[in-house]
Amino acid sequence: MTPPAAVLFDCDGVIVDSEGPTFQIMLAEFASCGFHLTLEELERDYIGGTVEDVAARARANGAVLPDSWVDDLYANMYAMLEAGVPLIPDIIQVFDRLDAAGIPYAVGSNGSPEKMQITLGARGLIPRFRTVLSGQAIGKPKPLPDLYLACAKACGAVPKDCVVIEDSPAGARAAIAAGIPCLGFAAHGEDTPPAKGLKALNVPLFHSMKDLPALLGL
Repeated sequence: MTPPAAVLFDCDGVIVDSEGPTFQIMLAEFASCGFHLTLEELERDYIGGTVEDVAARARANGAVLPDSWVDDLYANMYAMLEAGVPLIPDIIQVFDRLDAAGIPYAVGSNGSPEKMQITLGARGLIPRFRTVLSGQAIGKPKPLPDLYLACAKACGAVPKDCVVIEDSPAGARAAIAAGIPCLGFAAHGEDTPPAKGLKALNVPLFHSMKDLPALLGL
């Protein structure tokens, strides 16, 4: 393929390998309130929006959560992230290839700015991106298209000439709504709920960041 004008990355699960520990914290916080879910149920029915969305869906399904549930979850999540989580293998090499090709790249995440400051800022990565945007901060999280449209604009690129790298159906729907081609990162195979959701949207999947430069025509 012709290399894209810009590459727009999700953060958690695409740049930072933080989703597994975060999901375990969510499951534990739900269980402490008497609301028991499996990991598959969490990924299938709750993940893809903001933490506030997760809480609202749980309450709609009968969970009795304290008013402080979202704040408590964030506090535990930030503590876990500050203790350190790894980057997705080979993602730095992807950034290096994009830099060598002169292709700008950006981050569009539903995570909070504080969360990305911990996961990306602590590693000195934020200056590498044209912008790091939070769907929460702009008030229009995925699956709305605004976040990725803003990322494309920050890169000085026409949306249709960009590529989005996502690992969730909600993020892929945001890319599709923005008119941006999307590649789905399925590090744990094609049988997980997120991967199945991506396939249902006809998003091409890949399983290792080592493969991404070739998929981008680099």
